[in-house]
Amino acid sequence: MTKGVHTVAETNRRFPPPLRDSNLIPPCYQFFAIGSLEILNQELIGFFCSKKCPGEVILNIYDLARTLRDAKIPMIGGFHSSMEKECLDLLLRGKQPIVICPARSIQKMRIPSAWKKGIEENRLLILSPFEQQHRRPTVALAENRNRFVAKLATSIFIAHASEGGKTEQFCSELKTLKKRLYTIDCNSNTNLLKLGAESIEQFVNSCKKY
Repeated sequence: MTKGVHTVAETNRRFPPPLRDSNLIPPCYQFFAIGSLEILNQELIGFFCSKKCPGEVILNIYDLARTLRDAKIPMIGGFHSSMEKECLDLLLRGKQPIVICPARSIQKMRIPSAWKKGIEENRLLILSPFEQQHRRPTVALAENRNRFVAKLATSIFIAHASEGGKTEQFCSELKTLKKRLYTIDCNSNTNLLKLGAESIEQFVNSCKKY
C-alpha cells in the first residue's frame, strides 16, 4: 500500500454526509485518502471538461484557472482529460486547496512529484472510492469517479461538454443533486446553457464569497 493511504469509514467524523445518500451512485460507506481530510470541510468547486475542447473555450479556461488559483478557491476533480491536466498544472502553482480523485485505487499508486509538495503542505488531498484491485482507470471507473466528485462538490463548473457526449449526459444526471451548475457562456456551450447551466460571470461571482 502507498505510504500515507488511510481508509475513511462512514463512522469517521470527517466522513462527508453527501456520500451516504443514493443520488447518482449507491451510498458510499468508505473511501481511501492521502493527505489532510480537513480540506473536505471547505466548500469545493467541482471541475469537469470534455476531452475535446474548442479554442474559444480553451482561452477562457486558462484565465479562469488563474483567477481561481489567485483567489485560493478550493477545487475538486479527476483532472484526467488533457484540458483538466493543464488546469491542474496552473492550480498547483498556487496555494488553494485541491482534491484530486483518480479513476482507480490509490493503493500502490505512484504519486507525481508535482503533487507531493501540496500533500506535505496539507493543501492537496487525493481521494478514491475504489478498492485495491482497481489499479487501472476504465471508462466505468471514470464515470463513477465523476459522480463521486459531484457529490462532494458544493457547486460544479463544466468548462465544456461535447454535444451528445458523455459529459453532456452527466450534466443531465447532475440535476438530481440540485447543485448550481456553471459553464462558459459562449456558442460552443449552448447545449449546457440550455440544460440550465449559469454563465461564467455568475460562477466567478459565486466564488468570490468563499
